[in-house]
Amino acid sequence: MPNGNAIQLLTYAFAALEHGSLRQAARALNVQESCVSRSVAKLEQLLGMQLFDRDVHGMRLTEAGRAWVDIVRVHYEGLVDAFSGCVREHQDVSTLRIGLCCVTAGEFLQRLIRRFGKVYPGVRLAIEDIPTGQCFSAIRRRRLDIAFTHDLGTLTTCHSEVFWQERLFVLLASRHALAEMPSVTWSDLSNMCLLVPAGLEGPPMDRRLLERIATHGAPAVQRSRATHATIIFKVQLGQGVALAEESYAKSVAVDRAMWKPLEGQNSVSSIRGLWLESNPKRALLRFVALAKKMAQETGLGCAKGADVAVEPAFAWPA
Repeated sequence: MPNGNAIQLLTYAFAALEHGSLRQAARALNVQESCVSRSVAKLEQLLGMQLFDRDVHGMRLTEAGRAWVDIVRVHYEGLVDAFSGCVREHQDVSTLRIGLCCVTAGEFLQRLIRRFGKVYPGVRLAIEDIPTGQCFSAIRRRRLDIAFTHDLGTLTTCHSEVFWQERLFVLLASRHALAEMPSVTWSDLSNMCLLVPAGLEGPPMDRRLLERIATHGAPAVQRSRATHATIIFKVQLGQGVALAEESYAKSVAVDRAMWKPLEGQNSVSSIRGLWLESNPKRALLRFVALAKKMAQETGLGCAKGADVAVEPAFAWPA
């Protein structure tokens, strides 16, 4: 590339993508913000396309930029790995690295980790949050051995399997007309606004579930560039309702609002595990085997890369 170092331009562009702003990307790279801005602009000029939309809220991919990233990311990461040797750094056989991508550690995962720890006490489990935009790359580069997430679309480089489901809950303002009902259905929420937090690359929820909800037209799905805290605040103001899995609803009490369980069709969310079948780490193989066994015990052991229709009966935990 005659007009600049290709790896450097890509590094700055992917940093801007992952951090959502030039300022945060520059801070992470320890360079001037103007350096990142010029590099991103130079890359767009060389490619002859606009990769990012820029506004006061930060940066987000254009449609063309998203298609370009899907093609280029794996090649870029392979080059980075080849030069940095980061794959070797994360192959500690005594440590299993687990990522949680916009999911709460529900009852299934807690039981899985406890059982695994009893059977294999010599394996250290390192658990961390992973942003949606970094989930696939963390698995492909073996920075994580396995990640748990919602449906993120078609997978080509990672193995995907549903391990558990969670009942969905709706957050209502305490003055809401449905506040006195023990549970609600989607038809109860018709003509209301479902507030969904959206990051740079989409909402941190089951995409297929949201698509099914949007298709039925009740309620209207409104994606907002906001955190969960801001979404909750908007619910308290009566500007809409919010959605979460049971494990999150059980752990987060909200003033001037209340959680109500959903009943009926599309009232559960499926949580998938993502990992590389080419990852030879014995701890991962044992962890996945135990997870599959537990999933089979709950009737979800055959759900590989497909939607799951099981909708277990709701019951409050003891």
